[in-house]
Amino acid sequence: MPHSVSLISTIAAGLGLALIFGFIAARLKLPSLVGYLLAGVLIGPFTPGFVADAAIASQLAEIGVMLLMFGVGLHFSLDDLLAVRKIAVPGAVVQMTVATALGMGLAHWWGWNLGGALVFGLSLSVASTVVLLRALETRGVLDSANGRIAVGWLVVEDLAMVLVLVLLPPLGGWLSGRGAADVDSLWKTLGVTLLQVGGFVALMLVVGRRFFPWVLWQVQRTGSRELFTLCVVSAAVGIAFGATALFGVSFALGAFFAGMVMRESEFSHRAAEESLPLRDAFAVLFFVSVGMLFDPWVIVERPLQVLAVVAIIVVGKSLAAAALVLGFRYPLNTALTVSASLAQIGEFSFILVAMGASLGLLPPEGQSLVLAGALISIALNQLVFKAVEPLQQWILAKSPLARKLEARDDPTAELPASTEEKYLSRQVVLVGYGRVGRRIAEALAAQHLPFVVVEQNREVVERLRSEGLMAVSGDAAEPVVLVQAHIANARMLVIATPDTLNVRQMVNTARTLNPGIEIVVRTHSEAEAKLLESENAGKIFLGEEELAQAMTRHVLERSAFAQRHT
Repeated sequence: MPHSVSLISTIAAGLGLALIFGFIAARLKLPSLVGYLLAGVLIGPFTPGFVADAAIASQLAEIGVMLLMFGVGLHFSLDDLLAVRKIAVPGAVVQMTVATALGMGLAHWWGWNLGGALVFGLSLSVASTVVLLRALETRGVLDSANGRIAVGWLVVEDLAMVLVLVLLPPLGGWLSGRGAADVDSLWKTLGVTLLQVGGFVALMLVVGRRFFPWVLWQVQRTGSRELFTLCVVSAAVGIAFGATALFGVSFALGAFFAGMVMRESEFSHRAAEESLPLRDAFAVLFFVSVGMLFDPWVIVERPLQVLAVVAIIVVGKSLAAAALVLGFRYPLNTALTVSASLAQIGEFSFILVAMGASLGLLPPEGQSLVLAGALISIALNQLVFKAVEPLQQWILAKSPLARKLEARDDPTAELPASTEEKYLSRQVVLVGYGRVGRRIAEALAAQHLPFVVVEQNREVVERLRSEGLMAVSGDAAEPVVLVQAHIANARMLVIATPDTLNVRQMVNTARTLNPGIEIVVRTHSEAEAKLLESENAGKIFLGEEELAQAMTRHVLERSAFAQRHT
């Protein structure tokens, strides 16, 4: 052809090989993303044969990050973000500090200078949002309390990395030993950055929350599906690009806040569905682009260094995060889930090491080691997530300390001694206080029916108690938590949490302690609903089915009304 087709060839090769190797990985019972990463390695510059355009692949991957973060924002309200701030902010800051210190210590041992060690340590401290979201979605826990904590934690990490990327160039000369730091310029840069980020967030929350839902409504009125899809995609990419160009905010954060403001629209669920195919396709290209950056020879030439880097990412960061979460009196399951979420690195790490290399701070082998650590940790991450449940059971069975921590004295883990009798007998035990649970609680309160909320997020429990509602914190899959909610004397158990992994354990505990209890379960999976019904778990409500039935009732009622008046 007379013109370049590098874009087409990159997409065709990337998606085609990703399909082949993703399918092979799935048949071998491995995570599909392992196949996507291998596809990237094969079309990368470090292996023989066809070499795709790395610059184009990187930009396609950025679009995937935008669309994915936009989709998360559509399901993640400002209230969800604020609800986890007490653990996400200090947790992310301390965990990043620990991981950075570990990386700097390792680099210092290898003989690197201060600048290289700092860039190296920071690159190991921040996890990949794309990898986290894919793992949470695969497990169906993105909307759970643990999922909200993990996402909030990474949002704080992303904000911190925005500051790091802005401050690193002014500090480059001092960190490399070639000059002194300009303190006045540094403070000016920091102030400008904070004003830019604050201005963007304020603009989105004050103006964006009204303007963009209105735009979506106007487009919806045209009745054109392609215009609606175009509006959603252009909002995600356009706002993300504008946030970067005008405010210095990363593409990921810009798209995330775009999704949050679009969530105010009544068409937010449709917007999420319309953008899903594009999100999935470009997310695959993200993993392919990561594989293209990887030089397999680094594993042969520096195996011990690669192993040390992976150990910091998978073990060091995870242990630090677990200790912090447990320190905030969250259950062991939450600590392990957050730890698994952070046991990898990704897009910000690549940007940081590239900047460090361009500033002359990072040695040539530093970028290869970070990329090797990223690829290996990403490939292992889904296996790490699968190990959460058996690891939790093993720890509790083998460790008296873990059992003591799980059963420690926590004021939010049991009802106050002054709790009225109506909340201790014949009450409703409501597991989960998300979008569904909140509406059920409001309906119960309106009818003056006593209920006790069981919620993993301690901040939510504290807020409910301040409002005069009865609530206990903890994982309802643990028998002791349901005991604290007085399940033995309850009239009904309502499981409204989106995390259906431990529903059967909750049901078994409730049936054991209270054989006559009535149980109501929410689920979004038809297969899960059939399984629960076969096990006589109680009344099962499948989201799509209930929506269809409600709409059908409305249509029939309106049709009957119209016939009577014609």
